[in-house]
Amino acid sequence: MSKFNQFLADESGATAIEYGLIAAGIALAIIAVVNGLGSNIKGKFTSINTSLK
Repeated sequence: MSKFNQFLADESGATAIEYGLIAAGIALAIIAVVNGLGSNIKGKFTSINTSLK
């Protein structure tokens, strides 16, 4: 019974899951920012390309 109580009290797995969720959130934020900047930069390069022609 003692091992079962130790298993229930162990929070190291929960901490790993929390860090994983934080990393996933940061990754999603980076993807959103890069995606938005990519569209903006593509528009700028297209504008420069057409003005150079």
